Amino acid sequence: MKKKCALVLIFLLLVNAAITTPGFADTSPKGKEVALSKQLKAISKQTYRYFEEFTDNETGLTADAVRWNDGKINIQSHTSPTNIGMYMMSVVSAEELGLINRQQALKNLQKTIQTLENMDTWNGLYYNWYYTADATLMTDWGQFISTVDNGWLSAGLIVAGQAYPELYEKTNTIVENMDYSTLYDPEVGQMRGGYDVETGSLTAHHYGAFYTEPRVASYISIGKGDVPKEHWWKMNRTMPESWDWQAQTPQGHVETYDGVEVFEGHYSYNDQKYVPSWGGSMFEALMPSLVIKEKELGTQALGLNNQRHVDLQINYAEEQGYPAWGMSPAATPEGYSEFAATPLGMDGYKSDGTITPHATFLALEYAPMEAFQNIQTLKSFDAYGKYGFLDSVNVETGEVTKAYLALDQGMTMAAIANYLKDGLLRDYFHQDEIGKNPEDLLIKEKFSIN
Repeated sequence: MKKKCALVLIFLLLVNAAITTPGFADTSPKGKEVALSKQLKAISKQTYRYFEEFTDNETGLTADAVRWNDGKINIQSHTSPTNIGMYMMSVVSAEELGLINRQQALKNLQKTIQTLENMDTWNGLYYNWYYTADATLMTDWGQFISTVDNGWLSAGLIVAGQAYPELYEKTNTIVENMDYSTLYDPEVGQMRGGYDVETGSLTAHHYGAFYTEPRVASYISIGKGDVPKEHWWKMNRTMPESWDWQAQTPQGHVETYDGVEVFEGHYSYNDQKYVPSWGGSMFEALMPSLVIKEKELGTQALGLNNQRHVDLQINYAEEQGYPAWGMSPAATPEGYSEFAATPLGMDGYKSDGTITPHATFLALEYAPMEAFQNIQTLKSFDAYGKYGFLDSVNVETGEVTKAYLALDQGMTMAAIANYLKDGLLRDYFHQDEIGKNPEDLLIKEKFSIN
C-alpha cells in the first residue's frame, strides 16, 4: 500500500511538472482545454468499444455488465431499461463524436427500437430485466416495473428520436405508450418506486427525495402530461425538520410555487449550503443533467446545486486524504455497492476510498480542469483498459475492480458528448415537447443555498 501511494505521488509530481514546465506543453487555458478535448475523444473511443462488443447483434440489447475473474470473462446475459436508454444515448454520442457514421448509428438504433416494439410490457412500461439474446423476460429476479429505470429508457428514446427524425414516429409511439400515471400516487403527489407485477402491488415507498436520479422520470411524466405539474413541488428538497433521522437538521424557508407550498431546505458542509441527495453520490446528483437543462435553466436551483455537489465531492476527498475524487455506486470485487461523499446525503452512503471514474465525467461541465487532473490520477492506478475506465478503484488499497457496467459506460459516453458538443444531448431532449413542456419548473425555483 505504501509503495502504491508513493508511486502515485511520484506520478502526480511528474504530471504537475509536465504541465508547468516551459516548452513542454501549452499551459494556457486554451492549451489545457485542447489537451482535455483530445484525451476525452480518445477515452470515448475506448468506452464505446464496450457497446460495440457486448451488444447483441440480433436484438440490439447491451449486456448489463462484464467481469473478469482469474482472467476469465463473464458477460452478463441480461439488460435493463436504463441500459437500453443509455445505449441509445451512447450511439447518438458516438456518431456525434465521429466514432461511427450516421448510417451505422441508424442501423444500431433501428435494431434496438424494433426489439423494444416486441418486448413484454405493463401499461407500456418495461420490466426491469430482459435476456439480451432474445429479449424475453428474465423472471429469476421477479417481475418488477421500476419508475426510475423506465425514466431513463424514455430519455434515451426521446434523444434518439430528435437526433434522427426518421426514427421519431417509432420512438415517440413507445414513449407515449409508457403510462407513468399508473405509478403515481395523487394523494401524496409522488411517484411510487415501482410495481410488482407478480404480486399485483405497488411499492410501499415513494420517491420522495427530490435531488436524486428518479427526478428524470418525474420530469418526463410531467412533460408527457401523465402526472400534474404539482408533482414537481410535492417532492422533498430536504425531509421535514421534524424527521430527526436525517443526517442534519435542515435550515430553510417555505416558498409557494404554482399554489403549492415547498420547504426550501438545505444542509451545510464546510460553510457551503446545498440541497442533499439521498446518499450523497455523484450519479444521484448529476445523472439527470445529462438530458435535463439544469445548468442552463435552473441557475438558482438545480444547476447551482449541481456545482455545489461537485465542489464538495472534491473537497471531501481531499479531507479524507484520497489522491482522487468521485464517489458513486459502482461495481466492486465482491459485487456492487453504494459509495458517496457521505455528508452530502440525507442518509449518506459509505466512503471507504472507493472511487468510480464515471463520477469524474459527470462532473466535466462543472470542474473540467479538476476532471482532467483526476483522469491522470485514476490512470496511474491501472484502472484504464480496452473498454475505457474499469468501474472502480480503491485509492487507499490500490485494488481495481475488473468490471465494466453498461450504465456507467453510458454515463461516460453521454457526459463526454455533452462536454465536447456543448450540451448536445440536452438540446435534443429539450427539442421534444416532452422535454420542453416543464422548462418553467426549472426556471422559477430558487433553492435556499444562494
